[in-house]
Amino acid sequence: MTPKGIEMRAARFPGRAPIDAYGDGGFRFGGMSHRGSLLVIPSGIYGWEPADRLAVAAGDLDAAIAEAENSEFLLIGVCDDMRPLAQGARQTLRDAGLRVEIMATGAAVRTFNVLIAEDRAVAAAFVAVD
Repeated sequence: MTPKGIEMRAARFPGRAPIDAYGDGGFRFGGMSHRGSLLVIPSGIYGWEPADRLAVAAGDLDAAIAEAENSEFLLIGVCDDMRPLAQGARQTLRDAGLRVEIMATGAAVRTFNVLIAEDRAVAAAFVAVD
C-alpha cells in the first residue's frame, strides 16, 4: 500500500470575515493568516494571485464575475501603486453588473470592513502588500 502524499487545495475560508491586518505579503482574518493576495466573493475568501499584480485583468476576476449577481460592487485593492485595470476589464465587470472601485490595498481593506459591518453585498480583490 502506497502512502498518500499531502493534498494541496486552493485556500478558502467559507463566508465573509473582516480583514484584521494586512502587510508583510499577506492578510489576517477569521483567526488565521494567509500569505499572498485575496479574493473575497459571496461564497468565501480565497487565495488569489492576479497574473500581473500591477494590472489586474478581467480574467483574474472570473470568480467574482461568476458570483456578480450576489454582489453590489467590487473593491479592488492594488498595492500602493494606483494603477488602472487592464484594458477592457472595467467594461467586462460592468457588463457583469458590478460597480468597481479601485484604491490602494489599505484603503480597500478599511472600506471593505465598514461595508461588511453594514451587511452590504460587497466583493473584493486585495493585492498583497509588503
